[in-house]
Amino acid sequence: MNQMSQQIVATNRKARHEYFIDRSYEAGIELFGAEVKSLRARNVSLNESFARIEDGQVWIHGMHISPYANAAEALQPDPLRKRRLLLRKREISALERQVRQKGYTLIPLRLYFNPRGYAKVELALCRGKRQYDKREAIAKKDMQREAERTRRELEKR
Repeated sequence: MNQMSQQIVATNRKARHEYFIDRSYEAGIELFGAEVKSLRARNVSLNESFARIEDGQVWIHGMHISPYANAAEALQPDPLRKRRLLLRKREISALERQVRQKGYTLIPLRLYFNPRGYAKVELALCRGKRQYDKREAIAKKDMQREAERTRRELEKR
């Protein structure tokens, strides 16, 4: 899908540093009314969030959606409650098989609104990085940054 047509609400930048991303899925998310307004105001955090498969359904844990200021107190759900992700049955069963393998986990990468106005989560099947993998990634970024800097300096001359 064209990313320009999506309104990105939140990204999990830490996930790309901490994990190798093998595959990603687009999932809908089940929200209450006031939570949607909080998302549109970008009062959400994906840091420390993860997903689990429980009883044939995928649930996202640890995603913090701040209460909407103008909503009634009785309509405010718990900001850290688990929320159900909406995927097809065959996608859930494929994810369940892969998550059972050692070292795989489900991590949300970003939260966005699609052109039709529905809230979506990009859910990734990930493997954890070791410390030396992280150091290699940082060194590679530094080399790319340095090469780009020298290229720009040469173009100025």
